[in-house]
Amino acid sequence: MSGIQCWRAVAVAGLFAASGVDAAVVIDLSWVDQGSAEFQRFKAYVDRAVAGHPDYGFSAADAAYMYELTGQAQYATLAVATVEAQVAAAESDIAGGGVPDIAGDQYLEVGPMIEDLALTYDWCASHVTPTQRTRWGNYAEQAVWNVWHHDQAQWGGHPHPWPGWGVDDPANNYHYSFLRATMYWGLASDSTTWKNLLRDVRWPEQLAYTATIPGGGSQEGTAYGLSHGTLFQLYRVWRDSTASDIGNANDHVDDSILWWIHATVPTRDRVAAIGDQARVSEPVIYDYHRHLMLEALDVSNDATARANASWWLHAISDQAMESSFNYRHNLMPAGPAGAPPSSLVYHATGTGQLFARTGWDTGAMWFAFSAGPYVQSHAHQDQGAFTLFEGDWLAVTENIWTHSGIQQGTDTNNVVRFEHAGSIVPQREGTTSTMSVTPGTGGAVHAVADLTPAYDGNPAVASWKRTVDFAARKLTVTDAFTLGAGTTATFQVNTPVQPVVDGLVATAGPLKIRVISPADATLTTLDWTTRSDADETFNSGWRLDVHGGTTGYVVEFSTSDTIFADGFD
Repeated sequence: MSGIQCWRAVAVAGLFAASGVDAAVVIDLSWVDQGSAEFQRFKAYVDRAVAGHPDYGFSAADAAYMYELTGQAQYATLAVATVEAQVAAAESDIAGGGVPDIAGDQYLEVGPMIEDLALTYDWCASHVTPTQRTRWGNYAEQAVWNVWHHDQAQWGGHPHPWPGWGVDDPANNYHYSFLRATMYWGLASDSTTWKNLLRDVRWPEQLAYTATIPGGGSQEGTAYGLSHGTLFQLYRVWRDSTASDIGNANDHVDDSILWWIHATVPTRDRVAAIGDQARVSEPVIYDYHRHLMLEALDVSNDATARANASWWLHAISDQAMESSFNYRHNLMPAGPAGAPPSSLVYHATGTGQLFARTGWDTGAMWFAFSAGPYVQSHAHQDQGAFTLFEGDWLAVTENIWTHSGIQQGTDTNNVVRFEHAGSIVPQREGTTSTMSVTPGTGGAVHAVADLTPAYDGNPAVASWKRTVDFAARKLTVTDAFTLGAGTTATFQVNTPVQPVVDGLVATAGPLKIRVISPADATLTTLDWTTRSDADETFNSGWRLDVHGGTTGYVVEFSTSDTIFADGFD
């Protein structure tokens, strides 16, 4: 199946036609350069597993790919043995009345585990015995059925229902694992049931959802949003296997290319710290970012978006993949280096993110601001929060210096902290704030956000609007709010180093913070490490609190005493 024609021009109107859906797992691998350093690195990784010394994270899919690329039997033998071990262990668990590993963590790993099985079942078919095909098929069929029938799930005739987290949520990273298992097994087994479920129900649902995220990206943030790398991979494999180009049915893939580029800080080694950061607390560029963009580049049909993606792939800090279990993905071509986007400002209304920078050079100042939908469990109470970066973080959520990476509260974000009766007033999931954006020149931007909805009618915060003006390496934040009885409002900004206070001015490393209003404000600092306890470790970081505002604040941020022009036309 190597060298299968890559289908890229299917009309949207024919996306879900029945024709062409009967193929097995067909993946165009004609782009793999077997003389490249990337291929030799991947081959050495798989050869170590053949020799009995697999790296961490080695999978049957890796061996199946090598067999598909080379036709060498040792790779098929390894893939079969690896899948057989998975199935035999599952059969043992089921025989004991339990559930197999594939059902763990609410079936989160069903996608990669069934992908391993399906690719081996299909690509290495001549090395799989008839008995194995029957056993593997029964196991895979039950796993996929259990995903979509969570309340009736069973193993070995014994009921094992599960909560069904993410089954009907096309924004959720679990959901992409479920789609992955269904697609790979449906194609490998030529199952009309599973292919029709995807074609008639799940793909239309997915595309209807992504169509509601103008500007691209994920409402789960920059860590859990990396699951879109899996989603884009599914678009690619479905396209290659069925000639149905669902990845270009709307603008989400193309928009996401821009979203991730603009979300990347100028030093090109980190991205915006949006939402939970459970893998590593500071959002450093890693293999998953590279994989997502490689998939988006392959799926996109837009020449400009592809050029932008190629530029980013050649510019970021991770060029070779850090972990060997990701080497296979780096076989995908990064393109001819392309060019960065033409605009320095990007507003993604679907995720509520605004990004701006003074240039595409590594020394640029970069600004991010949040105001939009707060609708996912991995999102944070960061409506109205801003981030500044120039060479390093200047002002950023304290969450990136925590042990867990999942501190979601307003107290860790650069917002106005409202307190009533001694307690912080929380922002509420399921709400949507709004923002109007006016770009200027040289990356300048003026934005006005209505953040009142984030408090979901709580009388403690009758209203809050935040205006931000970013231009020529200066940010001015203007807040206007109406407080309920007994409510106080504190302007807060988190910094990596201790702010040194001198009247209405504070200096935190290269960052200068000047309080313009109110004139009688008082400034205090918090060392976050003093807040560490059994539930959370704050490894570093400081917070500057500005007190005294009863109707609003005006605070200016810069890295120079120079007064700049506003940068607007």
